[in-house]
Amino acid sequence: MGRAGVRSQCERLGCRGKRVSGVSKPDDKTSMNSISSPLQPTAKRRARRLRLPTSRTWLAAGQWFVTLLLCAFLIVPIVMSIMAGLTVNYFKGVSSGLTLRWLSEVWTQYHGSVFLSLEVAAATLLITLLTGVPAGYVLARSKTRLSRIIEEFLVLPIALPGLASALALLVVYGGFTMFRMSVAFIVVGHVVFTLPFMVRAVAAVCASSDLRTLEEGAASLGASFFQRFITIVLPNARPGIVAGALAVLTLSIGEFNLTWMLHTPDTKTLPVGLADTYASLRIEIGSAYTILFFIMTMPLLVAMQWLGVDATGQRNAGKKRIAASRSKPTPTPTP
Repeated sequence: MGRAGVRSQCERLGCRGKRVSGVSKPDDKTSMNSISSPLQPTAKRRARRLRLPTSRTWLAAGQWFVTLLLCAFLIVPIVMSIMAGLTVNYFKGVSSGLTLRWLSEVWTQYHGSVFLSLEVAAATLLITLLTGVPAGYVLARSKTRLSRIIEEFLVLPIALPGLASALALLVVYGGFTMFRMSVAFIVVGHVVFTLPFMVRAVAAVCASSDLRTLEEGAASLGASFFQRFITIVLPNARPGIVAGALAVLTLSIGEFNLTWMLHTPDTKTLPVGLADTYASLRIEIGSAYTILFFIMTMPLLVAMQWLGVDATGQRNAGKKRIAASRSKPTPTPTP
């Protein structure tokens, strides 16, 4: 072969090599783009994670911190008092051992005060139901200035200290010896103190519900006032009655200032006995008395949260408005 033939063969082979290399070798820029494309979302996610919390997040965290701090400030003393009533020796702490001895001693010495407190609370509740429910209904129905003045006078025992109210009762009724030495005297003081809570709870519910329209409809059908009160007023006022009753029971069992002025050695209630145990006996017995008091009042407080949260009737009114708005047909646009 001559030199011309060799050159022509080399040129052909070079062209083929270029074609093969052009097919087999990918472009560097496209390969780098294909590798970096799936990494871009992950980089964005990392950047989002590394962002600092917003001011709203810091504000919510601060609110939670303050709330938990206040809860600890209120709950820790109660827990410490309960633990003191369950330990053998308060000054040694839990390391001295746990016992129910102090609870049994408190029950042996003061079980009469427990039952007396329950009797006073039950009598107070009965009187406030018989007087407070009709009074709250009348105050809610009446729109005169006289009814507002009477309502303000009913709230006065809450504004005054319990000792002042007890002193007023002693000045007026202290001369009646049999009445002064009886449990009825303490019941009267508890009724004066707790009646506003029943009246305000019932009046708030009766004012929020449309009782006037319901009563007028029942009266047009021939129902008497007693029938309207039993079948219309009481069922609609039930949330306020329940909330007021639980508040009356809780306040009557735990009332100390007024009871301390009105009690006698034979009419010593639970809070007065608690003060005596802390003043004259060991701190373990006083703490065990606190446990007994806590056992009596805690179910009432839980019941107030479960049943008495709707005392104002605002939630029921809101629910009724929402139900009414949902039941209304939506207007169809006119063409």
